[in-house]
Amino acid sequence: MSERVGFIGLGQMGLPMSRNLLKAGVPLTVFNRSRGKVDQLVSEGAALAGSAAELAAACDVVLTCLPMPRDVEELFLGTNGVVAAAKAGALLCDMSTVDADTHRRIAAAAAERGLAYLDAPVSGGVSGACDATLAIMVGGSAAGFDRAKPVFAAMGKNIYHVGPVGAGATVKLINQMMGAICNLSVVEGLVLGTKAGIDPALLAEIVTNSSGGSRALGGAASNVLARNFEPGFTLDLLQKDVSLAVAMARGLGVRTLAGALAEQIIMEARGRGLGGRSTHALIQPLEQAAGVEVRGKG
Repeated sequence: MSERVGFIGLGQMGLPMSRNLLKAGVPLTVFNRSRGKVDQLVSEGAALAGSAAELAAACDVVLTCLPMPRDVEELFLGTNGVVAAAKAGALLCDMSTVDADTHRRIAAAAAERGLAYLDAPVSGGVSGACDATLAIMVGGSAAGFDRAKPVFAAMGKNIYHVGPVGAGATVKLINQMMGAICNLSVVEGLVLGTKAGIDPALLAEIVTNSSGGSRALGGAASNVLARNFEPGFTLDLLQKDVSLAVAMARGLGVRTLAGALAEQIIMEARGRGLGGRSTHALIQPLEQAAGVEVRGKG
């Protein structure tokens, strides 16, 4: 493609997403607060920007992927932010998981400068980011979506235009809340089976092939059985996402009992110092309460 793409935020998701853009032949400029990951991509063919503002001024399409709503708002609307620095006619697109209101504020500021804005959160985890198989849910204009779609296609397999700005974020937060609720059933079932004397590996296999099976079980069981709680996606980030979903539901007057329960249980795990661990570590407080450890025999 002829348009130069900029990517800001080279974390566990942003780095492999950027790498896939390079693999697809996209002209890419990158910026990150820590330099090491920038240097990796520059060695692979990316151009270096000295600041977010410098990147925004040089690129036709600006992508961002950051942890928290405040990070996104500051990057776009703060002093020397992306909106103020962006070149005329640029398309701005945030791929973080934040609330719809944050996106709408940024979109309004972008519109005042004649800039298009999309929210395009992703799902699929680090493995999906590495394999370019992410699901990408996009909010914004149809014209902006069409312009960005070739860029998204280098990073994801299932790309959806959901509706206006904020719609992508809404779907992503619902997905995160539903996933967290499913995780609760997984950890409770695995701990219950272990306490009852059932081989947890056999239990996971049987349930996977039965009506209780879920993607949450498939993702959690192997890591729990191997006692692997090294972070990909952390409990800190999951709590942020679920809390945003529950707050959205409250604002809309929708009851989310299971979502609120998931939020509280995640907060309990974080209170025990597990916030920086993977979401599978949600099982550990329940294991401690039950006096068992869910572990594979190997």
